[in-house]
Amino acid sequence: MITQKQPTKAPKRPKTELERLRDKAKREALENKFHFLWRALNGPDLVREYRFIGNRKWRFDFAHKDTQTAIEIEGGTWSGGRHTRGKGFEGDCEKYNAANDVGWRVYKLTSKMIDRENVLKIIGTIKTEIGRLEP
Repeated sequence: MITQKQPTKAPKRPKTELERLRDKAKREALENKFHFLWRALNGPDLVREYRFIGNRKWRFDFAHKDTQTAIEIEGGTWSGGRHTRGKGFEGDCEKYNAANDVGWRVYKLTSKMIDRENVLKIIGTIKTEIGRLEP
């Protein structure tokens, strides 16, 4: 039996500065959409890019520190983005598990989930938790 050698993939070339800026703009557009909706619905103040574990570079897109509630905006869901490919997905799982281990509740929203209904649910959860924390 003769087997054919499978072609190997060419190594990925590093992204250009323009490509990095384009990707950052796309990410920020989703985050800005979420933040605009959050403010319009009178959500409590959030911290952007909150570093929740000191010895790691992990950051939450948005965090409500008092209730240890984080919101992560997962872009590229349908385009094979970082969050849906093997290594990126595995890294996200590690981050979310570590967050859970230190008491954080993490909401993950895809671009289509950034809507009034989902944002109101998160706001409601945080406000309920704030009510429990107040004496």
